[in-house]
Amino acid sequence: QVQLVESGGGLVQAGGSLRLTCTASGRTFSNNAMGWFRQAPGKERECVALISWNSISYYADSVKGRFTIARDKAMNTVFLQMNSLKPEDTAVYFCAVDQQPLRMGLTSRPGDYSYWGQGTQVTVSS
Repeated sequence: QVQLVESGGGLVQAGGSLRLTCTASGRTFSNNAMGWFRQAPGKERECVALISWNSISYYADSVKGRFTIARDKAMNTVFLQMNSLKPEDTAVYFCAVDQQPLRMGLTSRPGDYSYWGQGTQVTVSS
């Protein structure tokens, strides 16, 4: 049974930093892209950052220059370093795994991701 478990969320003041971690178990995903999405109350789930099986990364414009995604294939883990946090970054953050191994390029569509974690709350106070 595949499980994705996120950790590292919390409450932080604007300008602060958090590091999210997502560890997968039950299968190895070294050939799949992994990503972070977020969903704020009343809003649709949106893509934040992605990293491909060959370490190509993608960032939403709203987080470019502030967030960094990385992965440790040996540990089946993906990280999201979030710096210079803003109140508008407040959301539940989810990690996910692309359903298609060895995909050429990256997809930001949530429907292309087949495994999801339970989410971790990030709250940024002003």
